[in-house]
Amino acid sequence: MKLLYVHERFGALAGAEANAHITATELGRRGHQVGILHGPSTGKNEEGWRSTFPNAYPLGSRDTADAARDALKRFDPDAVYVHKMADLNVIQALAESGRPLVRMVHDHDIYCMRSYKYNYFTREICTRAASPYCIFPCLASVVRNPGGGFPLKWASYSEKKREIELNRRFDVMVVVTTYMRDELLRNGFEENRIEIHAPVPRMGDPGLRSNFGDRNLIVYAGQIIRGKGVDVLLEALAEVREPFECIILGDGNHKAECETLSNRLGLKDKVTFKGFVPQEELKRYYRECSVVVISSVWPEPIATIGLEVMRYALPVVAFDAGGIKDWLLDGKNGILVPWMDRGAFAGAITRLLRDKALARRMGEEGLTLVSDRYDFEGYIGDLESMFQRVASRRAKTRREG
Repeated sequence: MKLLYVHERFGALAGAEANAHITATELGRRGHQVGILHGPSTGKNEEGWRSTFPNAYPLGSRDTADAARDALKRFDPDAVYVHKMADLNVIQALAESGRPLVRMVHDHDIYCMRSYKYNYFTREICTRAASPYCIFPCLASVVRNPGGGFPLKWASYSEKKREIELNRRFDVMVVVTTYMRDELLRNGFEENRIEIHAPVPRMGDPGLRSNFGDRNLIVYAGQIIRGKGVDVLLEALAEVREPFECIILGDGNHKAECETLSNRLGLKDKVTFKGFVPQEELKRYYRECSVVVISSVWPEPIATIGLEVMRYALPVVAFDAGGIKDWLLDGKNGILVPWMDRGAFAGAITRLLRDKALARRMGEEGLTLVSDRYDFEGYIGDLESMFQRVASRRAKTRREG
């Protein structure tokens, strides 16, 4: 089978790129021919990407719709797999091509003008479909400008509605959690065109287990941006009376503000900001960790860090935001805390620090869950079956037409 991936970038960058590369590599190993229609290069692991995608078609600076049509003609795929692509001219060219189309929904970009379903000012999670409400009172037409220059830019509501309509024409929308499925349903997508295929995290080290020692180590690993709620985590930690040490791993534009808050809350001797650390160093912290915290207050599509740490038999405490409840079963593999409830978050941490037998048992439950439910071979096999099903269904429709 010939599969054409479509993505905004070429090379390693973040989770979307990692998923595209690992799935394409494995599908290629299984005998499928994979190509990619892509935007600018990231400059990272491009050699690995060229090995996985020997047929690469850059969008370049020309008319992107023409570039997409040219790639379809030259590669002649049996199915097209769109990962992230904001260029609506590309999406429209694909939608009009008559090819079997599948789209991976990594986040809220397709149906949210802000892209994160979360009000930056009130911190409330949005539960509405895209509508004129996005313009007022949400004011989502004014968004951050990551391209430099003036910090804000105008987002078009009519273009967002166009994007939703174009994506409704895809044969299958792949989501990672039931929460993401429900968001698509809220925005008028057909239920029979939505499939849940949760991404499988990196494999853990089978021999690595925490000692759940008296250090009472709490670990946060992720971006330090406002939606990740590190400031809320710090406010919760200020209520923990049990002795503890918290290591915060990661970087972001909210880090300096969180460091200032940590000092103001009297946590300077308890909380350490380590910045980004490589995977091997991360394992060193996991060996002494008693609990992993996920403090996101925006609606996470899935929060894959939770799946990763469960590979190391570690319990998780997290706010009930977005798709986290798909894998964090309260009282089983960790504790799911009501959204933004700092006292409950502090109480959950305290409970696990005081009862190491409970923490260890929840960690083992998490390892069992992630091993049973998130199997890599099964994940790739399900994707493979989906592509074959979509391609054959579209071919049958053409024959009957």
